[in-house]
Amino acid sequence: MENSVKKFIAYFLIGLTLFFTAIAILGIWDIIDLEDIFNKIFFTLLVIFAAAAVVLFVFTVLIRSDDHRLPEKE
Repeated sequence: MENSVKKFIAYFLIGLTLFFTAIAILGIWDIIDLEDIFNKIFFTLLVIFAAAAVVLFVFTVLIRSDDHRLPEKE
């Protein structure tokens, strides 16, 4: 199980490297506008981060608070 996770992560990182290499080469040759792409990537990551922070807050404060109550004494 652990070995398959490592293989998945390795292939994922290889894929990301190839993807960003292709984007960089296209930007170097002025086929695409890198500034526009980087702005979109930055704002997308910002939105994902904000959404993850809200979900984490809701999960830890509202949902998890019921699980950590002390047991009632009889």
